[in-house]
Amino acid sequence: MTMTRLSRALLMTGMGLSQLGGAAHAANEPIREVHIVTEGGFPPWNYTKSDGAIAGFEIDLVKNLCDRMQVACTFTAQSFDGMIPALNAGKFDAIVDDLGITPKREESIAFSLPYASLCYTLATRKGSDIAKKLPKDDAVVSLNNEAAAAEAWAPVKAALQGKVVGTMSAGTSVNFTKTYLQETAEVRQYKTPDARDFDLASGRLDAIVASKDSLLGSMTKPGGADIVLAGPCFSGGVVGKGAGIGLRKGDTALKALFDKAIQEALADGTVARLSEPVFHMDVSPR
Repeated sequence: MTMTRLSRALLMTGMGLSQLGGAAHAANEPIREVHIVTEGGFPPWNYTKSDGAIAGFEIDLVKNLCDRMQVACTFTAQSFDGMIPALNAGKFDAIVDDLGITPKREESIAFSLPYASLCYTLATRKGSDIAKKLPKDDAVVSLNNEAAAAEAWAPVKAALQGKVVGTMSAGTSVNFTKTYLQETAEVRQYKTPDARDFDLASGRLDAIVASKDSLLGSMTKPGGADIVLAGPCFSGGVVGKGAGIGLRKGDTALKALFDKAIQEALADGTVARLSEPVFHMDVSPR
């Protein structure tokens, strides 16, 4: 979801920038530096500024976590598709990219504790027939509750029958739309949120599907004033347990450090303080 120049964008906190790459941290050695990969193109979670610096809610949060852990953290941006293979190949130590903790991903990598809750919902244009049939609903429906989920999906599928829905080409949204919408609507995949949102505004899409938090971010960008949320928000199941930091399974010491720092940031209100101005809501796990 990023342009080539983003793959060269580096940002560092703490010590001087060192060579990218991270072999698994030995359990008996202190961890002094952590190499983190992010997308740098998924606002407001993470994005690249005009000067090449990586910014966003997750970047601010992880800088805070790294300070608590007393380690130097470097950030680099690359496309989402290759992040998990690159992590397991030792090119990076951690993934920070609104990464949903799903059963499928847990087969290949480990996760920190979740630092943000996730639920997936729809967005459409103001005044569209979808907006009229599916007014915004603040209810969060668990996909783990099959009866409640089926009841909530019924009006959503009716409103989307024969429509064109946009989603991202990688990540949780792929499984979400494949599981619940592939027999209802035509699904088009996009590599960047900007391209997806532009097609919605231009009428080439009837609706888009994404996490509520990222859709709220889209609504604040130029051209986002005509975007409205539609229907309930779905959590659990293929959406996962929330957003966590992706780690190699063997890096138990690093996981312990991140888990402790995340617990502290949740307990002292840091996650709420950083997320509320960005998302207009506290994304702390419920």
